[in-house]
Amino acid sequence: MVKVQDVILRAMARRITWWQAAEILGISDRSLRRWKRRYEVYGYDGLFDRRKGKPSPKRVPLKQAEEVLRLYQERMSRKMQSA
Repeated sequence: MVKVQDVILRAMARRITWWQAAEILGISDRSLRRWKRRYEVYGYDGLFDRRKGKPSPKRVPLKQAEEVLRLYQERMSRKMQSA
């Protein structure tokens, strides 16, 4: 498995192009430019995934997810009864 840090360091050393690095990692060139910027600002430590152990900021509140699930189940049970 290729580490993001290794690929970015290869690109920084100009052993591969940034476009090639993005392709190796399976990400967009824009995402890779963000990683490059984090490396320039924070050094090697900036290349570690900062999300690990943290929930997504886009996460749906639990109550809302439960309500959506309840409505879905209610609707599906009505469809099954009418069939």
